Amino acid sequence: MKTAHILRKGFLALLGLIFSSALWAHGGAAGTDTDQCKFELEKDHWIHYTAYQPKAYPAEEFCGNLPDTDTLIQLVFDYQDQRYRNRAIEFEVTKEPEGKRVFFQPAEKHKSGTVILNLPEGVSEVGKYLIHITLLQDSGERLDAHMSFQAGKGQQTSKSGLALYALLFFGVLYIVYLSNAGFKRKVDELIGKAKEL
Repeated sequence: MKTAHILRKGFLALLGLIFSSALWAHGGAAGTDTDQCKFELEKDHWIHYTAYQPKAYPAEEFCGNLPDTDTLIQLVFDYQDQRYRNRAIEFEVTKEPEGKRVFFQPAEKHKSGTVILNLPEGVSEVGKYLIHITLLQDSGERLDAHMSFQAGKGQQTSKSGLALYALLFFGVLYIVYLSNAGFKRKVDELIGKAKEL
């Protein structure tokens, strides 16, 4: 009875941890308060950015690190402010640190509030890239914003993902420790020997 109760509580706790990882997808908070995939064009006026590699990773969203270089890259920008829909915005992607242009889209208006930039061949080299966004004001003034990403580092597990896996592993070990007398006895013996040292 007691073991079943402990196992049930442990399972529910682990289930809660698994589903809470969805909240970490864009920096750990609902909305965009700590969203690392957004950048500010003007004070308190943001654009959200998501990168995809749909051929190689059809169900994955990326922000700062793209696993591959030689597959279709889609960069998607969502305006979080209605007023940008009536202004022309220019996009450029450069390889850093040399500043070599790998993509350019001339200034145009995007009434839907979403811009999808396709780099059909991906990028040619592993390394750092910089997205340059230029907002053309009615006055002729140009506002610039930049966001960088890495390409070709392979599929990497985020630090929060690794922490979640470690927590799950130790949670399962603890449940086994509480529910299995033989395992508990061996762990207690090891802890006792460690204390003697």
